[in-house]
Amino acid sequence: MAIPEFILALRAKIGRDPLPLPGVIAVVLDEQGRVLLVRRSDTGEWALTTGCLEPGEQPAAGAVREVFEETGVGVAVERLLAVEALDLAVAPNGDQVYWLSIGLRCRVLGGDARVNDDESVEVGWFDPATVPPLPPHQARCLELALSDDAPAWIAGT
Repeated sequence: MAIPEFILALRAKIGRDPLPLPGVIAVVLDEQGRVLLVRRSDTGEWALTTGCLEPGEQPAAGAVREVFEETGVGVAVERLLAVEALDLAVAPNGDQVYWLSIGLRCRVLGGDARVNDDESVEVGWFDPATVPPLPPHQARCLELALSDDAPAWIAGT
């Protein structure tokens, strides 16, 4: 996985110490109600499309960018699902991150789902009833995305 240049610059100054970063979770649903998942290259686990926002990047634009970069699928963001500060995460290289996670529901505009970068080893469409286990915050986003009238979930409120 390519680490963004701005993170490399920050890591050169702070080392592996905890770094707060904003990230997006894109719940991509197609016309049949299936959800798009990627099998991560670092853990081998299935996940929703996720990614770090670039400095100054709006969450919706970041979600659109991440989905296309990882899967080759074009999407449009429909609505906010969740906002949550996640527990400290430690990357395989020892970098520590406190993610501010922003979940967004997206609809497909076009493109064929495929592995489109080195962050995943497999991409697929799943019936929501047969989705492999997801981390709790991703499972919550998927549940909210499947309900047309669920309000956004804001942690701590």
